[in-house]
Amino acid sequence: MTTVLLTGFEPFAGAASNSSWDAVERVAETWSGDAELVIELLPVTFVGASASMRELIEHHKPDLVIGVGLADGRAAITPERVAMNLEDARIPDNAGDQPDSRANDATGPAAYFSGLPVKAIAARIREAGIPSQVSDTAGTYVCNALMYSTMRAVEGTDVMAGFIHVPCSPELAAGSGNPSLEIDEIARGLTIAIEVSLEALLSQIGLD
Repeated sequence: MTTVLLTGFEPFAGAASNSSWDAVERVAETWSGDAELVIELLPVTFVGASASMRELIEHHKPDLVIGVGLADGRAAITPERVAMNLEDARIPDNAGDQPDSRANDATGPAAYFSGLPVKAIAARIREAGIPSQVSDTAGTYVCNALMYSTMRAVEGTDVMAGFIHVPCSPELAAGSGNPSLEIDEIARGLTIAIEVSLEALLSQIGLD
């Protein structure tokens, strides 16, 4: 059976929740696909998130890995195209780590491209009436670090992997003036992203 690993993040920067994990949990509650879906909560720490993802990939041996993170201020679900080998934090992570122009992996390449069909994902989500567009930068905070280390971990394998940023929920955005999207809509978009990715994955291995 095909295995999908879907991860979200714990709250950070004093917030009471994190839309990425709330949506990932909702995906699991409503999942009816043929693939086995494994969800995991990751810490918002540069070292811990990457280490946890490597361990999860080794343990679950997934065929598809999608990391999900919160992009405060974005109004759409945004599959990320590129992860940079750069850690540069405006605020400390949940362990107090605040790197300044640090490499994620001193021996790694400057960047990795996502293995997900990012344009197809964004297009299908938009067709479902949910705002979505491809993003060319995952930033330089923990989300980018996780995407980079994920792509590094699956390099040279048949595992398809990538990262998707999601907006705040209305509850999380309350009073900030930032755009938001209901958790149910975010979860529906993530489910579509999984479905599109699985279609591409099965096509690649000739099982379509």
